[in-house]
Amino acid sequence: MYSIGQLSRKTGVKVPTIRYYEQIGIVDEPGRTGGNQRRYTEADLNRLGFVRHARDLGLRLEAIRELIALGEHPEKSCTDADRIAGEQLAEVRQRISQLRRLETELQRIATGCKSGTVRECYVLQSLANHDLCDSEHRT
Repeated sequence: MYSIGQLSRKTGVKVPTIRYYEQIGIVDEPGRTGGNQRRYTEADLNRLGFVRHARDLGLRLEAIRELIALGEHPEKSCTDADRIAGEQLAEVRQRISQLRRLETELQRIATGCKSGTVRECYVLQSLANHDLCDSEHRT
């Protein structure tokens, strides 16, 4: 059995986040001691580790909830899990593409400034006037 602090240290998930996950049903509410302290099991530790890893991969809580529900039915097809992973991969690729556009534009702006005076600063001018940008890079 683990206290909430121990669970936090073992998983790297902050205590308020653990409580939030309990409130929204991502993690089951734990049993309590006679002194009303939360006590978590090895299964709780594993669930929270699963959630932490999924969050590290950028999965939204709704997707995590769906994956947890799928995990409760080991006889089912993993088509939905594959779909969720595929959707996340597509989203990550889209963000990478966006970040590359941002990188290109920031590099152009940063190297376009000749370090004169602030009045002539290309960085400040570019930030003030989106028309000076070479490409669309808005998020």
